[in-house]
Amino acid sequence: MPFPTDPVWFITGCSTGFGRELAKLVLARGWRAVVTARGTDRVADLVALVPDRALAVDLDVADQGQIDAAVAAATARFGRIDVLVNNAGYGYQSSVEEGEDAEIRAQFEANVFGLFAMTRAVLPVMRGQKSGAIVNITSIGGLTGFASSGYYSATKHAVEGWSESLRAEVAPLGIAVTCVEPGPFRTDWAGRSLHQTKSRIADYAATAQARMDTTSGYSGQQPGDPVRAGEAMIAAVTRADPPHQLVLGKFAYDTATTLYRKRLTAIEADRELSLGADFPEMANA
Repeated sequence: MPFPTDPVWFITGCSTGFGRELAKLVLARGWRAVVTARGTDRVADLVALVPDRALAVDLDVADQGQIDAAVAAATARFGRIDVLVNNAGYGYQSSVEEGEDAEIRAQFEANVFGLFAMTRAVLPVMRGQKSGAIVNITSIGGLTGFASSGYYSATKHAVEGWSESLRAEVAPLGIAVTCVEPGPFRTDWAGRSLHQTKSRIADYAATAQARMDTTSGYSGQQPGDPVRAGEAMIAAVTRADPPHQLVLGKFAYDTATTLYRKRLTAIEADRELSLGADFPEMANA
């Protein structure tokens, strides 16, 4: 299905990072956008540039009432939603053993359950249109895991698996689903937005704590450019057949391709063990 000539984008988490840069690019193309943040004052400057094509909405994706109100405001203003970008979320680092329950649950509320709820609220609009694109910003951590990022990776793995099921259900309805998997980019992820529980266990000093120190120490020096990432997302979404996955940045590309090759090799190496788990008559069918 061809991409609309005058699309409406609904982007969560536009106060900083990917969301802000993507919103600016969308509006610069003459398109319409619903830009959201926890406090419309944080995106007022975006709307001021083109008030006829931009709508600022207060949105905490962990609040169902705000989600419903945001979608209602978007459809009341523009009549449709062509692209939903689930960008809102943040990082949390700790060793698995020392993860704090309150931090873990808050991370899942924002990164997983909020994203699920946001999508459920927009799906009726897209089903009615028989068209749309859903872009879920996950992470290279949604494909693999790193020391100190167990709980963050768990949220992103959850979104990846859920997106596969969502795609199977909505593709026949004209709705595309793309997971975007960035590596390290110069957003606030490793800076202001990052939550950490420092490790006090010496056994994790060289793994979880070392990576936490590295992560917080390179904020603002990452190789990834959020503006170029936004351009890549637009290029992918506006294709006739948007990709299921879009890894962003050299680190993510190298990590993903190496990971998949190794996993396929390992799976194939255990072929006989795998097939031997079936009843013999089924395995030989």
